[in-house]
Amino acid sequence: MALRGQYMLRALQSRNYRLFFAGQSVSLIGTLMQHVAMSWLVYRLTGSALMLGVTGFVSQIPTFLLAPVAGVLADRWDRRRIIICTQCLSLVQATVLALFVLTDRIEVWELVLFSLFLGLINSFDWPVRQAYVMDLVERMEDLGSAIALNSTMYNAARLIGPSIAGVMVACVGEAYCFVINAASFLAVILAVAAMRTVPVARPRTRRELGAELREGFRYAFGFAPIRSILMLLGLVGLMGMPYAVLLPIFAKEIFHGGAQTFGFLMSAVGIGSLLCTFYMASRRTVLGLGRIIAGAAALFGVGLAGFALSSSLPLSLIFLCLAGAGAMAHSAASNTILQTIVEDDKRGRVMSLYTMLYSGTTPIGNLMAGAVAGTVGSQATLLIGGIACLGGGLLFALRLPLLRAGIRPIYRRMGIIPAPSPIPETARMVPSGLAVLSCPDNDQSAVNE
Repeated sequence: MALRGQYMLRALQSRNYRLFFAGQSVSLIGTLMQHVAMSWLVYRLTGSALMLGVTGFVSQIPTFLLAPVAGVLADRWDRRRIIICTQCLSLVQATVLALFVLTDRIEVWELVLFSLFLGLINSFDWPVRQAYVMDLVERMEDLGSAIALNSTMYNAARLIGPSIAGVMVACVGEAYCFVINAASFLAVILAVAAMRTVPVARPRTRRELGAELREGFRYAFGFAPIRSILMLLGLVGLMGMPYAVLLPIFAKEIFHGGAQTFGFLMSAVGIGSLLCTFYMASRRTVLGLGRIIAGAAALFGVGLAGFALSSSLPLSLIFLCLAGAGAMAHSAASNTILQTIVEDDKRGRVMSLYTMLYSGTTPIGNLMAGAVAGTVGSQATLLIGGIACLGGGLLFALRLPLLRAGIRPIYRRMGIIPAPSPIPETARMVPSGLAVLSCPDNDQSAVNE
């Protein structure tokens, strides 16, 4: 057990990743506090499920539209400088928002504009940050640990941030959540500035932006394993992840609570995600992640459907824990496989597509969820999303043999699975059907891939 725990934390041996982990841990708590406060403020001012959907839409739609461009820049420019720039802009956004709310001058249309501005910042920050993880670890074998620890950090923040925000909103109002978030960005800026990095050589011959965008799309969607992972991410992001924008309605209308109940619901998701990250971070190999992608998407769908059908708060919290665990395992496993098999000179573009289809489709889902919830109700809306995610996971599971065949040669080149052994002469003498059974190259090392 101690060895497993040591393996889970191995990415922290890299100094730059330790700094990144520390700075992000502080900043994410503030970010999740602002998310809860923003959602509650919008719903308090309007009482409208549609406006919750609109606010969520404008905060994330820039990621869908601009993430591929950010991916090209991540393959061209210094990723460290891009992150420092985006974090400084985020600090400005949170500070001005806090001042507006503190002076009681905020209106709904201004909240929409603030959300849009933050969405523009994040459309460049998120893809670059995904690609930057590879630059922070000193050894390739620590990549899985780093990605899982990123999820651990996020989900720990999702457990802590909403809980604090729920209490603060109830006691002193939403404004101070924005103040804390503004201050938290300083932790990231200082941590990234303190890193010791070696400049990464970027290609000097650059084509036009459109040509590099097309190359990234052809590379990602022309290879079945990458295409299938991205498409399932898009389905989960579109149909499943918008559940978060409807949680204020469940807190108030279904469970007859307030901001604290909303915080409990968000924290339940964080608990499930956090528990799952311990398992993901302690895994020693990328083999088996294909099954986890399929099973986690299905688990996420089951959790959402169960939550939608439940009217008991304790039971609903359990279902949200399951949904949180499924969402975390699905995103972490997908991220790890993509980072492992992608070519280095296309990493930024592929990870921008990961961000676009997982986070960027969520705003479209938010808008759809807000509109559908206003017609058929929040519970029916989440039930539909849960069934869609469950179906996507099952379909991915059926395609696993084909996807393994595409990934296996890459894993052999990297030494993750052994190269095939030559077929002995005795095996060549037997009928072909028996040769498959007796041949040492039955490739059982990749069965669990």
